[in-house]
Amino acid sequence: MREFEYVRAGEVDQAVATVTADPAASYLAGGTTQIDLMKDGVLEPDRLIDITRLPLGGIHRDGDVLRVGALTTMEELAADPTVAERLPFLREALLLGASVQLRNMATIGGNLLQRTRCRYFRDPTVPACNKRRRGSGCAALRGAARMHAILGASEHCVALHASDMAVPLVALDAVVHLRGTGGERSVPLTGFYRVPGDTPDVENVLAHGELITSVDVPLLAPDARSTYLKIRDRVSYEFALTSAAVALRLDGGLIGEARVALGGVGTIPWRAPEAERVLRGAPASLEVFTAAAEAAVWDPFTVEGTAFKVELAKRTLVRALRTAAGGAR
Repeated sequence: MREFEYVRAGEVDQAVATVTADPAASYLAGGTTQIDLMKDGVLEPDRLIDITRLPLGGIHRDGDVLRVGALTTMEELAADPTVAERLPFLREALLLGASVQLRNMATIGGNLLQRTRCRYFRDPTVPACNKRRRGSGCAALRGAARMHAILGASEHCVALHASDMAVPLVALDAVVHLRGTGGERSVPLTGFYRVPGDTPDVENVLAHGELITSVDVPLLAPDARSTYLKIRDRVSYEFALTSAAVALRLDGGLIGEARVALGGVGTIPWRAPEAERVLRGAPASLEVFTAAAEAAVWDPFTVEGTAFKVELAKRTLVRALRTAAGGAR
């Protein structure tokens, strides 16, 4: 790890101004991904602005919305009683997303901004990585790519967005609040991330120096049923091969409301509105769930190591839908 200057921020506006004015400066919160990347030489900031003492934590309910401070830890959010009661699939994603040690360090804002687990991005000795250096190529297209994306991917990048927590959050239409030198703005999480296109190094809409301050999370209706299903190579502490976040409201045998998002398969947390349209107003049946899965995994971009994910993602979603519906046949 190269040397860097460490600065502890005393207030939010000071932190924002400091990072905005210095292209080589970065924020430091839990650091559970950032420090690893610095040790590997992938990230090399000249200055780290420690924001952990800023008043950006806490969970507050306002009607049917939870406002979650960006410095709230994953463990704190998972332990919140409102999350357990009204957002069970978010709690499941948090608990499945990391070990308890990491959950006690990792912050909500940091989790949303975590970098890809692509082995080629994380190895600076690999020259071909468009996410590290635009125009250099994508080594994963011809290398081992089992843990890579099939949705939102292209010949420029197949790197996977690894967050579990972000999957139910995009299904819930969560809103991210940002602070920059020009003031505050709010961005729907579904519009926060950018698919790679021909600029894989641009991962979201944040301007340099903008800081996530909080996230608004709408609560599910009291009668909604939800689940987060994560398929992985081993039972504990492993990233998803595929995952699905599903929330349904049933009216008799029909689906009145449906929220669907996929993880483990997208270059961004993948909302599936096509699947939701198939489900709404339809009976909670295996036939409908299968049709929804077909609609969700549309136009996949696969390489030799990721083709298996197409069928696995569909089966994952069908199983999650059946679970949420109470075992529909």
